[in-house]
Amino acid sequence: MPTKAKARSGEAKSGEAPSKRGAALQKPLRPSKELAAVVGSAPLPRGEMVSKVWDYIKKHNLQNPENRREILVDGRFTGEGQRAKRSGSGRPCQAL
Repeated sequence: MPTKAKARSGEAKSGEAPSKRGAALQKPLRPSKELAAVVGSAPLPRGEMVSKVWDYIKKHNLQNPENRREILVDGRFTGEGQRAKRSGSGRPCQAL
């Protein structure tokens, strides 16, 4: 007895446009002035922005050697009232 294959949620059915699930992550966003000092002032998608922040962190050796989840802030990352260490926890842009 043949059965119909069910379409998974998020997949386009035949004749329908594909889902735009990840479109929000690809939308270019303008970085804040603090973040622009590291990644530049041009609008970037979130993924590229996170990659540039990690490139900056690795280039300037800002990860704590004892606890790699902590980011040691430098002059560009410090602002009034900010800590000398920030927890990265996989979200370097939010740690700024």
